[in-house]
Amino acid sequence: MSVGPEAVPAGVRLCASGDVAEGSARNFVLQLRAGRFHGFVVRRDGAVHGYHDRCPHMGLPLAQQLDHYLVPDGGLILCSWHGALFRIEDGTCVGGPCAGQRLTPWPVAMAGGWIVTA
Repeated sequence: MSVGPEAVPAGVRLCASGDVAEGSARNFVLQLRAGRFHGFVVRRDGAVHGYHDRCPHMGLPLAQQLDHYLVPDGGLILCSWHGALFRIEDGTCVGGPCAGQRLTPWPVAMAGGWIVTA
């Protein structure tokens, strides 16, 4: 069963902060008692942004290939199924079939050399 970000406890170490390079994204799947959570993290301008890996248009995961969440220049998140484009900073859809909708945020942070759930 799939669960949302509200089921993920704070303080879970996802990876070393260096494992997600500046301007890239990485997928995470967490097995929880309540079910499995699918999320991804984008690192940009020294910060990390996390989102539930589910497009608001059709409910599909955004990436068809592992960790391919960004457009080629790294400036936006891309749903590879139907071309929706989302701002990295707040997950707002700025183009495509779900314009104006948003990705569901997943609170993450960098702490002590790690990317962790917040």
